[in-house]
Amino acid sequence: MAETHSPLGPVVLATGGTGGHVFPAEALAGELEARGLPFALVTDSRGRQWQGALSRRPIYYIHSASPTGSLRRRVTAVFALGLGLFDAWRALGRIGPSAVVGFGGYASVPTLIAARLRRLPALLHEQNAVLGKANRLVLGGAARVATSFARTQYVTADDRRACLVGNPVREPVRALRDLPYRAPGEGRIIDLLVFGGSQGAASFSRVIPEAILSLPAALRARIRLVQQCRPEDIEHVRARYGAAGVVAELAPFFADLPKRLAAAHLVIGRSGASTVAELSAIGRPSILIPYPHAADDHQSANAGAFEATGACIVIPHASFTSAALASHLSALFEAPQRLSTMAAAAHAAGRPDAAVRLADLVVEMIGLSLTPSGAAA
Repeated sequence: MAETHSPLGPVVLATGGTGGHVFPAEALAGELEARGLPFALVTDSRGRQWQGALSRRPIYYIHSASPTGSLRRRVTAVFALGLGLFDAWRALGRIGPSAVVGFGGYASVPTLIAARLRRLPALLHEQNAVLGKANRLVLGGAARVATSFARTQYVTADDRRACLVGNPVREPVRALRDLPYRAPGEGRIIDLLVFGGSQGAASFSRVIPEAILSLPAALRARIRLVQQCRPEDIEHVRARYGAAGVVAELAPFFADLPKRLAAAHLVIGRSGASTVAELSAIGRPSILIPYPHAADDHQSANAGAFEATGACIVIPHASFTSAALASHLSALFEAPQRLSTMAAAAHAAGRPDAAVRLADLVVEMIGLSLTPSGAAA
């Protein structure tokens, strides 16, 4: 795509601090940078740790907090968000932006409200199949709503502001898009990858070893396992696998996770937005266990939408037992063609151009904001 140079003010990116919000913001920042479009970041203190394109442009820090928990915490959070609105109002005045893009998280709320008060065009990007609470708070002021799933709860089918763009993924993930999937042949090694994110991984450390150890010895001997474990679980899990002769690499974190994902014959994980986007970008079959305490149960919605494409098997957390998992593992490893079919379905569901499509939508929105009426359609 040809580089675009804009005489307009910077595009403000407003986002919370968790990876699910940061990854798409980082991807859009890289795309805007490639087009020569200026941008600035407005976030809370968690943004001090970011690197990449987001760290190469001005960053404005505001107060924020999540209004959840005890009454005292909720009152304190409302006060912090009020201060954040004041911070965001001043920041937007200094930046003079052409548009604001919000990626969810309560840290984005003050900036989106300030944008509405300043009558700036705003776009929301939703990573999950359920519009998050923070995005719902500011939905009324958005000129555009970019979604990652064909159907997104709380975004009506007749909402003309909505546009399906997908969930942008990191460059190391996009770079593996064309790496083909090869199902394990009869009697060959099976590469199994397990990662559960920072929340809810305790059940993985219990159920998954029990499931693998219950498999027939001949099948178990073929498995080469890479598993993310909580630090407090590693030694216990390692001992269980070691006693059974299972080849396993365990760690709390894998810096090269995209490459490990691409090398896997099967992935077991949660169904956060980034996980689903990365599985579909690379095209790998999976068994997903939605985190049951995710806000609005959005992980179940993500998993259900992904399962509908034929890309994965979903096991609800309440049904996540060693027997259930072992049954699925046996069935899949005895029918490798099914793994290939699931991988192809996952790949077909991927949207590797999501960052480009999102940037196109931002450019379109800025253009619409400059029409003679002065208002976005």
